[in-house]
Amino acid sequence: MDFELIEEHRMLKDLVRRFVDDELMPLEARVLERDAGGEGIYLTKEEMDLIDAKSKELGLWGLDAPEDVGGVDLPAVAMIGVNEEMGRTITPYTLPPDSPNLRMLQVAVNDRQREAYLAPYVRGETISAIGISEPGAGADPAGMITRAVRDGDDWIINGRKIWTSRAAAADFTILMAVTDKEKGARGGMSAFLVDKGTPGFNILRKIPMIGGATTYEIALEDCRVPGWKLLGEEGNGFAPMQVRLSTRRLEMASWCIGIAQRALDMICEFAPQRVTFGKPLSERQSIQWWVADAAMKIHACRLMVYDCAWKLDQGQSVRSEISMCKVYATEMAWEVVDNAMQTFGAMGMTKEMPLHLMASVVRNMRIYDGPSEVHRWVIARNLLGTRA
Repeated sequence: MDFELIEEHRMLKDLVRRFVDDELMPLEARVLERDAGGEGIYLTKEEMDLIDAKSKELGLWGLDAPEDVGGVDLPAVAMIGVNEEMGRTITPYTLPPDSPNLRMLQVAVNDRQREAYLAPYVRGETISAIGISEPGAGADPAGMITRAVRDGDDWIINGRKIWTSRAAAADFTILMAVTDKEKGARGGMSAFLVDKGTPGFNILRKIPMIGGATTYEIALEDCRVPGWKLLGEEGNGFAPMQVRLSTRRLEMASWCIGIAQRALDMICEFAPQRVTFGKPLSERQSIQWWVADAAMKIHACRLMVYDCAWKLDQGQSVRSEISMCKVYATEMAWEVVDNAMQTFGAMGMTKEMPLHLMASVVRNMRIYDGPSEVHRWVIARNLLGTRA
Protein backbone atom coordinates (compact mmCIF):
# COMPACT_ATOMS: atom_id res chain seq x y z
CA MET A 1 0.00 0.00 0.00
CA ASP A 2 1.26 3.51 -0.87
CA PHE A 3 0.92 5.76 2.17
CA GLU A 4 1.64 8.95 0.19
CA LEU A 5 -1.19 11.09 -1.12
CA ILE A 6 -1.13 11.56 -4.86
CA GLU A 7 0.21 14.95 -5.94
CA GLU A 8 -3.25 16.42 -6.60
CA HIS A 9 -4.50 15.52 -3.12
CA ARG A 10 -1.26 16.66 -1.47
CA MET A 11 -1.56 20.04 -3.20
CA LEU A 12 -5.15 20.31 -1.98
CA LYS A 13 -4.06 19.53 1.59
CA ASP A 14 -1.39 22.24 1.35
CA LEU A 15 -3.97 24.69 0.00
CA VAL A 16 -6.33 24.00 2.90
CA ARG A 17 -3.43 24.40 5.33
CA ARG A 18 -2.68 27.87 3.92
CA PHE A 19 -6.39 28.73 4.06
CA VAL A 20 -6.49 27.75 7.75
CA ASP A 21 -3.29 29.67 8.53
CA ASP A 22 -4.18 32.80 6.58
CA GLU A 23 -7.95 33.07 7.01
CA LEU A 24 -9.11 31.09 10.06
CA MET A 25 -6.26 31.33 12.55
CA PRO A 26 -6.36 35.17 12.58
CA LEU A 27 -9.99 35.01 13.73
CA GLU A 28 -9.19 32.89 16.79
CA ALA A 29 -8.52 35.88 19.04
CA ARG A 30 -12.04 37.22 18.40
CA VAL A 31 -13.57 33.77 18.92
CA LEU A 32 -11.72 33.38 22.23
CA GLU A 33 -12.80 36.85 23.34
CA ARG A 34 -16.45 36.05 22.64
CA ASP A 35 -16.19 32.77 24.49
CA ALA A 36 -14.54 34.44 27.50
CA GLY A 37 -17.34 37.01 27.54
CA GLY A 38 -19.98 34.28 27.66
CA GLU A 39 -21.24 34.93 24.13
CA GLY A 40 -20.47 31.45 22.81
CA ILE A 41 -18.39 30.32 19.85
CA TYR A 42 -19.40 31.91 16.57
CA LEU A 43 -18.42 34.04 13.61
CA THR A 44 -20.32 37.21 12.76
CA LYS A 45 -22.20 37.39 9.48
CA GLU A 46 -19.55 39.72 8.10
CA GLU A 47 -16.75 37.34 9.09
CA MET A 48 -18.64 34.34 7.71
CA ASP A 49 -19.34 36.09 4.40
CA LEU A 50 -15.65 36.93 3.94
CA ILE A 51 -14.53 33.39 4.77
CA ASP A 52 -17.19 31.89 2.50
CA ALA A 53 -16.09 34.13 -0.35
CA LYS A 54 -12.44 33.21 0.12
CA SER A 55 -13.00 29.45 0.43
CA LYS A 56 -15.26 29.49 -2.63
CA GLU A 57 -12.68 31.47 -4.58
CA LEU A 58 -10.07 28.85 -3.68
CA GLY A 59 -12.33 26.08 -4.99
CA LEU A 60 -12.88 24.48 -1.57
CA TRP A 61 -16.66 24.03 -1.83
CA GLY A 62 -18.29 20.71 -2.66
CA LEU A 63 -15.03 18.79 -2.42
CA ASP A 64 -16.65 15.38 -1.89
CA ALA A 65 -19.96 16.16 -3.58
CA PRO A 66 -21.06 14.46 -6.84
CA GLU A 67 -19.85 16.07 -10.04
CA ASP A 68 -23.33 16.06 -11.60
CA VAL A 69 -24.49 18.63 -9.05
CA GLY A 70 -21.38 20.78 -9.14
CA GLY A 71 -19.05 18.92 -6.77
CA VAL A 72 -15.48 17.67 -7.16
CA ASP A 73 -16.23 14.09 -6.07
CA LEU A 74 -12.99 13.58 -4.13
CA PRO A 75 -12.29 10.18 -2.54
CA ALA A 76 -12.23 9.60 1.22
CA VAL A 77 -8.41 9.62 1.41
CA ALA A 78 -8.30 13.16 0.02
CA MET A 79 -10.85 14.35 2.58
CA ILE A 80 -8.72 13.01 5.44
CA GLY A 81 -6.00 15.50 4.55
CA VAL A 82 -8.53 18.31 4.19
CA ASN A 83 -10.15 17.64 7.56
CA GLU A 84 -6.83 17.15 9.34
CA GLU A 85 -5.91 20.70 8.36
CA MET A 86 -9.35 22.07 9.26
CA GLY A 87 -9.04 20.44 12.68
CA ARG A 88 -6.04 22.60 13.60
CA THR A 89 -8.14 25.69 14.26
CA ILE A 90 -10.80 26.51 16.84
CA THR A 91 -12.46 28.99 14.48
CA PRO A 92 -15.91 27.42 13.88
CA TYR A 93 -16.07 27.01 10.13
CA THR A 94 -17.13 24.14 7.89
CA LEU A 95 -16.34 24.01 4.19
CA PRO A 96 -19.74 23.83 2.43
CA PRO A 97 -21.54 21.51 2.36
CA ASP A 98 -21.33 19.48 5.56
CA SER A 99 -20.06 16.07 4.39
CA PRO A 100 -22.11 13.68 6.59
CA ASN A 101 -25.54 14.99 5.60
CA LEU A 102 -24.29 15.36 2.03
CA ARG A 103 -23.35 11.67 1.89
CA MET A 104 -26.69 10.60 3.30
CA LEU A 105 -28.55 12.69 0.74
CA GLN A 106 -26.30 11.43 -2.03
CA VAL A 107 -27.14 7.76 -1.46
CA ALA A 108 -30.86 8.26 -0.85
CA VAL A 109 -32.33 11.10 -2.94
CA ASN A 110 -34.57 10.55 -5.95
CA ASP A 111 -34.44 12.80 -9.00
CA ARG A 112 -36.88 15.34 -7.61
CA GLN A 113 -35.08 15.52 -4.26
CA ARG A 114 -31.71 15.78 -6.01
CA GLU A 115 -32.85 18.96 -7.73
CA ALA A 116 -34.75 20.41 -4.75
CA TYR A 117 -32.37 19.50 -1.92
CA LEU A 118 -29.01 18.02 -2.95
CA ALA A 119 -28.04 20.49 -5.68
CA PRO A 120 -28.73 23.66 -3.62
CA TYR A 121 -26.94 22.07 -0.67
CA VAL A 122 -23.83 21.43 -2.75
CA ARG A 123 -23.93 25.01 -4.02
CA GLY A 124 -23.86 26.25 -0.42
CA GLU A 125 -27.29 27.81 -0.68
CA THR A 126 -28.86 25.85 2.19
CA ILE A 127 -28.03 24.63 5.70
CA SER A 128 -29.10 21.20 6.93
CA ALA A 129 -29.57 19.48 10.27
CA ILE A 130 -30.31 15.89 11.22
CA GLY A 131 -32.60 14.62 13.96
CA ILE A 132 -31.67 11.14 15.20
CA SER A 133 -31.20 11.08 18.98
CA GLU A 134 -34.18 11.14 21.32
CA PRO A 135 -34.57 11.77 25.04
CA GLY A 136 -33.87 8.45 26.76
CA ALA A 137 -32.77 6.64 23.59
CA GLY A 138 -29.23 8.00 23.25
CA ALA A 139 -26.99 5.94 20.97
CA ASP A 140 -29.50 3.08 20.62
CA PRO A 141 -31.61 3.51 17.44
CA ALA A 142 -33.80 0.62 18.56
CA GLY A 143 -35.08 2.90 21.32
CA MET A 144 -36.45 5.44 18.84
CA ILE A 145 -40.13 6.22 19.42
CA THR A 146 -40.77 9.12 17.03
CA ARG A 147 -43.47 7.78 14.69
CA ALA A 148 -44.46 8.62 11.13
CA VAL A 149 -47.82 7.37 9.87
CA ARG A 150 -49.41 7.71 6.46
CA ASP A 151 -52.27 10.12 5.92
CA GLY A 152 -53.26 9.97 2.27
CA ASP A 153 -50.21 11.00 0.26
CA ASP A 154 -48.60 12.66 3.29
CA TRP A 155 -46.90 11.55 6.47
CA ILE A 156 -47.79 12.72 9.99
CA ILE A 157 -44.86 12.72 12.42
CA ASN A 158 -45.05 12.85 16.22
CA GLY A 159 -42.20 12.57 18.71
CA ARG A 160 -39.15 14.26 20.17
CA LYS A 161 -35.55 14.81 19.06
CA ILE A 162 -32.63 16.10 21.09
CA TRP A 163 -28.96 17.07 20.63
CA THR A 164 -29.76 18.34 17.13
CA SER A 165 -27.09 20.76 15.93
CA ARG A 166 -28.01 23.75 13.71
CA ALA A 167 -31.74 23.06 14.08
CA ALA A 168 -32.60 26.76 14.41
CA ALA A 169 -30.56 27.80 11.38
CA ALA A 170 -31.28 24.81 9.13
CA ASP A 171 -33.32 25.25 5.97
CA PHE A 172 -34.26 21.59 6.21
CA THR A 173 -33.79 18.77 8.71
CA ILE A 174 -33.28 15.11 7.86
CA LEU A 175 -35.60 13.50 10.39
CA MET A 176 -35.49 9.84 11.40
CA ALA A 177 -38.75 8.21 12.44
CA VAL A 178 -40.23 4.74 12.91
CA THR A 179 -42.69 3.79 10.16
CA ASP A 180 -43.13 0.14 11.20
CA LYS A 181 -43.07 -0.40 14.95
CA GLU A 182 -42.72 -4.18 14.66
CA LYS A 183 -39.60 -4.01 12.50
CA GLY A 184 -38.05 -1.05 14.33
CA ALA A 185 -34.50 -0.19 13.27
CA ARG A 186 -34.34 -3.27 11.00
CA GLY A 187 -36.70 -2.41 8.18
CA GLY A 188 -39.05 -0.09 10.04
CA MET A 189 -37.07 3.17 10.19
CA SER A 190 -37.44 5.91 7.57
CA ALA A 191 -35.92 9.31 6.84
CA PHE A 192 -37.85 12.47 5.97
CA LEU A 193 -36.94 15.92 4.67
CA VAL A 194 -38.64 18.49 6.88
CA ASP A 195 -38.43 22.12 5.78
CA LYS A 196 -37.89 25.04 8.12
CA GLY A 197 -41.21 26.53 9.21
CA THR A 198 -43.21 23.34 8.68
CA PRO A 199 -46.19 23.44 11.11
CA GLY A 200 -45.68 21.01 13.98
CA PHE A 201 -41.87 21.21 13.80
CA ASN A 202 -41.21 23.04 17.07
CA ILE A 203 -37.84 23.95 18.55
CA LEU A 204 -38.38 23.63 22.30
CA ARG A 205 -35.06 24.86 23.64
CA LYS A 206 -31.49 25.73 22.89
CA ILE A 207 -29.07 23.56 24.86
CA PRO A 208 -25.66 25.05 25.70
CA MET A 209 -22.84 22.51 25.47
CA ILE A 210 -19.25 22.69 26.63
CA GLY A 211 -16.82 24.57 24.43
CA GLY A 212 -19.45 27.12 23.40
CA ALA A 213 -21.35 24.65 21.21
CA THR A 214 -25.14 24.49 21.11
CA THR A 215 -27.71 21.84 20.26
CA TYR A 216 -31.51 21.85 20.29
CA GLU A 217 -34.48 19.83 21.48
CA ILE A 218 -37.32 19.48 18.99
CA ALA A 219 -40.96 18.46 19.41
CA LEU A 220 -42.90 17.06 16.47
CA GLU A 221 -46.62 17.53 16.94
CA ASP A 222 -48.76 16.30 14.04
CA CYS A 223 -46.03 17.50 11.70
CA ARG A 224 -47.31 16.96 8.16
CA VAL A 225 -44.68 16.10 5.54
CA PRO A 226 -45.57 15.67 1.84
CA GLY A 227 -45.12 12.10 0.61
CA TRP A 228 -42.40 13.00 -1.92
CA LYS A 229 -40.16 14.13 0.94
CA LEU A 230 -39.68 10.57 2.21
CA LEU A 231 -35.90 10.24 1.76
CA GLY A 232 -35.11 6.87 0.19
CA GLU A 233 -37.40 3.90 0.51
CA GLU A 234 -39.92 3.47 3.31
CA GLY A 235 -38.42 1.37 6.09
CA ASN A 236 -34.87 1.57 4.69
CA GLY A 237 -33.64 4.69 6.47
CA PHE A 238 -31.14 2.90 8.70
CA ALA A 239 -28.52 2.18 6.01
CA PRO A 240 -28.32 5.77 4.67
CA MET A 241 -28.18 6.99 8.27
CA GLN A 242 -25.18 4.71 8.86
CA VAL A 243 -23.47 6.22 5.81
CA ARG A 244 -23.96 9.60 7.42
CA LEU A 245 -22.67 8.46 10.80
CA SER A 246 -19.64 6.70 9.31
CA THR A 247 -18.72 9.83 7.36
CA ARG A 248 -18.87 11.96 10.51
CA ARG A 249 -16.84 9.47 12.55
CA LEU A 250 -14.03 9.39 10.00
CA GLU A 251 -14.21 13.18 9.76
CA MET A 252 -13.89 13.46 13.54
CA ALA A 253 -10.86 11.17 13.55
CA SER A 254 -9.24 13.45 10.96
CA TRP A 255 -10.01 16.56 13.02
CA CYS A 256 -8.45 14.88 16.06
CA ILE A 257 -5.19 14.36 14.18
CA GLY A 258 -5.10 18.08 13.42
CA ILE A 259 -6.00 19.05 16.98
CA ALA A 260 -3.37 16.75 18.49
CA GLN A 261 -0.71 17.90 16.02
CA ARG A 262 -1.33 21.52 16.92
CA ALA A 263 -1.17 20.74 20.63
CA LEU A 264 2.12 18.90 20.11
CA ASP A 265 3.51 21.81 18.08
CA MET A 266 2.55 24.17 20.91
CA ILE A 267 4.42 22.03 23.43
CA CYS A 268 7.52 21.88 21.23
CA GLU A 269 7.50 25.65 20.75
CA PHE A 270 6.88 26.51 24.41
CA ALA A 271 8.94 23.92 26.31
CA PRO A 272 12.42 25.21 25.27
CA GLN A 273 11.44 28.76 26.25
CA ARG A 274 9.96 28.09 29.68
CA VAL A 275 12.63 27.76 32.40
CA THR A 276 11.83 26.21 35.78
CA PHE A 277 14.32 25.53 38.54
CA GLY A 278 17.17 26.52 36.27
CA LYS A 279 16.32 24.30 33.28
CA PRO A 280 14.06 24.60 30.23
CA LEU A 281 10.98 22.38 30.36
CA SER A 282 12.29 20.68 27.23
CA GLU A 283 15.01 19.07 29.35
CA ARG A 284 12.51 17.51 31.76
CA GLN A 285 11.92 13.83 31.14
CA SER A 286 8.17 14.08 31.71
CA ILE A 287 7.86 16.68 28.93
CA GLN A 288 10.12 14.67 26.63
CA TRP A 289 8.01 11.56 27.13
CA TRP A 290 4.80 13.49 26.49
CA VAL A 291 6.31 14.76 23.24
CA ALA A 292 7.54 11.32 22.19
CA ASP A 293 4.29 9.56 23.09
CA ALA A 294 2.24 12.22 21.28
CA ALA A 295 4.33 11.92 18.13
CA MET A 296 4.02 8.13 18.12
CA LYS A 297 0.28 8.14 18.74
CA ILE A 298 -0.43 10.85 16.15
CA HIS A 299 1.59 8.87 13.61
CA ALA A 300 -0.27 5.65 14.45
CA CYS A 301 -3.63 7.41 14.30
CA ARG A 302 -2.86 9.03 10.96
CA LEU A 303 -1.95 5.66 9.44
CA MET A 304 -5.06 4.06 10.94
CA VAL A 305 -7.35 6.74 9.51
CA TYR A 306 -5.80 6.72 6.04
CA ASP A 307 -6.00 2.92 5.98
CA CYS A 308 -9.70 3.08 6.80
CA ALA A 309 -10.34 5.76 4.16
CA TRP A 310 -8.44 3.77 1.52
CA LYS A 311 -10.49 0.66 2.26
CA LEU A 312 -13.67 2.73 2.07
CA ASP A 313 -12.63 4.02 -1.36
CA GLN A 314 -12.07 0.40 -2.46
CA GLY A 315 -15.63 -0.47 -1.50
CA GLN A 316 -14.62 -2.62 1.47
CA SER A 317 -16.64 -2.94 4.67
CA VAL A 318 -15.03 -0.75 7.33
CA ARG A 319 -17.55 -0.90 10.15
CA SER A 320 -14.99 -2.09 12.72
CA GLU A 321 -12.22 0.14 11.37
CA ILE A 322 -14.37 3.26 11.64
CA SER A 323 -15.21 2.42 15.25
CA MET A 324 -11.51 1.87 15.95
CA CYS A 325 -10.62 5.22 14.39
CA LYS A 326 -13.34 7.05 16.30
CA VAL A 327 -12.29 5.66 19.69
CA TYR A 328 -8.53 5.85 19.20
CA ALA A 329 -8.43 9.32 17.64
CA THR A 330 -10.67 11.04 20.18
CA GLU A 331 -8.92 9.46 23.17
CA MET A 332 -5.48 10.12 21.67
CA ALA A 333 -6.28 13.80 21.05
CA TRP A 334 -7.73 14.17 24.55
CA GLU A 335 -4.47 12.89 26.07
CA VAL A 336 -2.24 15.09 23.92
CA VAL A 337 -4.26 18.26 24.56
CA ASP A 338 -4.40 17.49 28.29
CA ASN A 339 -0.62 17.14 28.39
CA ALA A 340 -0.28 20.40 26.48
CA MET A 341 -2.46 22.14 29.07
CA GLN A 342 -0.29 20.66 31.82
CA THR A 343 2.87 21.85 30.07
CA PHE A 344 1.60 25.42 29.92
CA GLY A 345 0.59 25.34 33.60
CA ALA A 346 -1.72 28.14 34.71
CA MET A 347 -1.49 29.72 31.26
CA GLY A 348 -2.99 26.52 29.84
CA MET A 349 -6.05 27.04 32.02
CA THR A 350 -6.82 30.51 30.66
CA LYS A 351 -9.42 31.39 28.10
CA GLU A 352 -6.81 33.48 26.33
CA MET A 353 -5.36 30.34 24.76
CA PRO A 354 -7.11 27.89 22.42
CA LEU A 355 -6.29 24.78 24.47
CA HIS A 356 -9.49 24.80 26.54
CA LEU A 357 -11.63 24.93 23.39
CA MET A 358 -9.55 22.20 21.76
CA ALA A 359 -10.13 20.07 24.84
CA SER A 360 -13.87 20.77 24.83
CA VAL A 361 -14.21 19.92 21.15
CA VAL A 362 -12.47 16.59 21.70
CA ARG A 363 -14.47 15.84 24.84
CA ASN A 364 -17.70 16.38 22.92
CA MET A 365 -16.49 14.07 20.16
CA ARG A 366 -15.93 11.26 22.64
CA ILE A 367 -19.71 11.25 23.15
CA TYR A 368 -21.56 12.25 20.01
CA ASP A 369 -22.03 9.95 17.02
CA GLY A 370 -21.57 7.05 19.40
CA PRO A 371 -19.64 7.12 22.69
CA SER A 372 -16.38 5.20 23.00
CA GLU A 373 -18.07 2.43 25.00
CA VAL A 374 -20.55 1.67 22.20
CA HIS A 375 -17.78 1.58 19.59
CA ARG A 376 -15.68 -0.76 21.74
CA TRP A 377 -18.75 -2.98 21.99
CA VAL A 378 -19.16 -2.93 18.18
CA ILE A 379 -15.50 -3.88 17.68
CA ALA A 380 -15.62 -6.66 20.26
CA ARG A 381 -18.85 -8.28 19.12
CA ASN A 382 -17.67 -8.27 15.50
CA LEU A 383 -14.46 -10.04 16.53
CA LEU A 384 -16.20 -12.45 18.91
CA GLY A 385 -18.97 -13.25 16.48
CA THR A 386 -21.69 -12.23 18.93
CA ARG A 387 -23.37 -9.70 16.65
CA ALA A 388 -27.04 -10.56 16.21
